[in-house]
Amino acid sequence: MAFAKNRNSKPLKLPLNTEFFFTRLQYESGDWDVDQRMPSNMLNSLVEYTTLKISTTENIISLSSDAIFECPFCYISGHKLVQFTPKERENFENYVRNGGFVFADDCNHDIDGLFAKSFERQMEEIFGPDKLKKIPNDHELYSSFFEFEDGPPATSQELNGWGDDLVHEYLKAIEINGRIGVLYSNKDYGCEWDYDFRNKRFYRIDNTRFGVNIVMYALTS
Repeated sequence: MAFAKNRNSKPLKLPLNTEFFFTRLQYESGDWDVDQRMPSNMLNSLVEYTTLKISTTENIISLSSDAIFECPFCYISGHKLVQFTPKERENFENYVRNGGFVFADDCNHDIDGLFAKSFERQMEEIFGPDKLKKIPNDHELYSSFFEFEDGPPATSQELNGWGDDLVHEYLKAIEINGRIGVLYSNKDYGCEWDYDFRNKRFYRIDNTRFGVNIVMYALTS
């Protein structure tokens, strides 16, 4: 099977002529439908900076649906409780262990908040204690497309003292066979990127560029 390539000539997991689609995971507990403008903004960045073929419509899939296994990239977020049903838990584990990629972002930006505590507890129950670990700031995630020499960029939520009033200098991840399967952020990138993509012209530096790195890592690692 032929594969498309990015500008760094790494093979992509999308066959040629296949569109990339942004998948948001719907789960029964909590509030999964947050940051509603973020996906279109991310997709605009992928169109602007990469040669990927992009589906411009957000793909919303129930975590309990086997359709998740057709998705190269999934996003999960919220403010409230994360308590997976047995089927959601089974699908999440099988998806990640078999090469899937989930970007999980805490909308509370609060390590003591309900989303953070409950999501981390779910990861411990599924993958075992201490599997969710800090990743170093020289991880290939930070050079998969754009260069982020200092690791994950800060968000305005952090710098303005919202949430837990901390600037998180790292991200966490669960790695499967040396590759990130779950990327976990308390930095609230979802809210940071939740604006109309046409307003990017007002930013000195496009703050969604790190989102491009996340997607490109998911497709090339």
